Amino acid sequence: MSKNLTEYNFPEDLKTMSPDELNLLSYSIRDFLIENISKTGGHLASNLGVVELTIALHRVFDSPEDKIIWDVGHQSYVHKILTGRAGDFDTLRKLDGLSGFPKRKESPHDIYDTGHSSTSISAAAGIAAGRDLKGDKYDVIAVIGDGSMTGGLAFEALNNLGMSKSRVIVILNDNGMSISRNIGGLSEHLGKLRTSEGYLNAKASIKKSIEKIPGIGASLRGSIAKAKDRVKYAIISGGVIFEELGFTYLGPADGHDIDDLIEVLEHAKHVNGPVLVHVITKKGKGYRQAEIYPDRFHGTGPFNTETGHELSPSKVTYSEVFGRKILELADRDDKITAISAAMCDATGLGGFAVKYPKRFFDVGIAEGHGVTFATGLACAGFKPVVAIYSSFLQRAYDEILEDVCLQQLPVIFALDRAGIVGADGETHHGIFDISYLSTAPGMTILTPASGKQLEEMLEYAASLDHPAAVRYPRGAAAVEPSIKERFTGKNIRISCGRDVDILACGTTYADGRKAVEILRDAGIDAGLVNIGIVKPGEYGFLKDDAGIRNKLYVTLEDNTLNGGFGEIFKAENDDLRVFSLGWPDKFIEHGSTAELKERYGLTPEAVAISVARALDERNG
Repeated sequence: MSKNLTEYNFPEDLKTMSPDELNLLSYSIRDFLIENISKTGGHLASNLGVVELTIALHRVFDSPEDKIIWDVGHQSYVHKILTGRAGDFDTLRKLDGLSGFPKRKESPHDIYDTGHSSTSISAAAGIAAGRDLKGDKYDVIAVIGDGSMTGGLAFEALNNLGMSKSRVIVILNDNGMSISRNIGGLSEHLGKLRTSEGYLNAKASIKKSIEKIPGIGASLRGSIAKAKDRVKYAIISGGVIFEELGFTYLGPADGHDIDDLIEVLEHAKHVNGPVLVHVITKKGKGYRQAEIYPDRFHGTGPFNTETGHELSPSKVTYSEVFGRKILELADRDDKITAISAAMCDATGLGGFAVKYPKRFFDVGIAEGHGVTFATGLACAGFKPVVAIYSSFLQRAYDEILEDVCLQQLPVIFALDRAGIVGADGETHHGIFDISYLSTAPGMTILTPASGKQLEEMLEYAASLDHPAAVRYPRGAAAVEPSIKERFTGKNIRISCGRDVDILACGTTYADGRKAVEILRDAGIDAGLVNIGIVKPGEYGFLKDDAGIRNKLYVTLEDNTLNGGFGEIFKAENDDLRVFSLGWPDKFIEHGSTAELKERYGLTPEAVAISVARALDERNG
């Protein structure tokens, strides 16, 4: 057996490999993942946990004729290796290279573009309905983690699929984690299933006893399935929730035993109706550092394979600044509470959860519920802080509009990963939050330019009696000594230009500051405004421009231009000359932030050139 994964003709070669070869392959894949992700960064722990499961799926099913849908998709690296893309792994998550998520445009084996959780069962149900309408016969498989299963959309899909009786196989990849450890009633139920030694022992005993009966063992084994079901109900505390929803439940199966997985998947293929296969896996399996610290290796940058430590120097991140400041506010005000959607440590709330466990609430992967839960806390007299990534908060738009803003409740939204996030790409860029939040009446939107300003804005937001959102990017917190004035709810003029002012929104401030320097060196009288509050519009800085005619105002933002700050500023100042720069009306691909700014003309140099051209057009 070759150790070079690029030499195989996957997935076809899986069909003829012996059990020993399949097991050896699992070791080769783990070595390959560790070696490559240590160089490119990416989602390591989740992929190490699904190696055997992915091998078994591609052994039993015929992709792409059979449709395999990966929920969230960060566990799809092994799937990519087994569908002929091992040779491209040095480009993983790089500009124009392999995506870290399934992409239909990348391969016919990627059936559905994913990136956010809890969508795979709904998509599978729709694909299966289309299959049935056409009279086709292929299998549809949805792979979903136990963390994603806590999302409301997954429950809606289970309910609908159970009633439809459509032939869909749902693989529940149960590792007891999402990013933070799973919580809630479903998690407890799955815990009982995965630790039910009585059922597992009974199942193994029944299987061995039947197989020993000469001549009739094989046929009897199938005929007593109903008896085994009764054993399952009798032994497992609380019954099987999935069978109550209309699914045939198979498992729990050992997610690291390829033979066991192949057997249960072959069985699932012959169930006439929806079936749920419960698979127990270990996140980070096969790499000790990832097994011990699965949170850290959920998504990692390049790292040392011996120590597990990331190669880039450690810097204070915006998430850490947020976490420290919100803890400080909570020390001073016992009405401050914090809410996470299964991302406690990732959003910086770990310290808060430890110090104030009764005031910290992890609602699981349920962003909509988390937001409405916050409104209940606000109605009870508390000041809830909802910390959710910008692109994930999109899932709670109705709750923001109808439950928070309609009632004008003092909920603070901490929008981590706002703006371009880099290698995770389209599904994770937070470039729409200004657009969708600005439509909500009564919402205050704040955009810090530095870690210090983030702290000041959190204090300001906590002083309000209505909703506020503070958006800040991924990565190291900026230091901006040129902003000397403390944020108190007003935008801050840094300098006044007679030809042009760049109105730099949030963390585009650094690029705007450098662009102003370039313009001044070119003989253009340029000024700079630190836009810290996007909504409500605060334009007191315009009073400094009395007597200056035909001046150009350039808005610069880390948001899509549609519905962004530029459009808001133009609409509220329609007598001014305004030129806007931001992300275009498209989904931005993956790549480093620097590369994407270069591609879309948002580096300081490109901004300066665009401004100079706009001035030439105005004067021409």
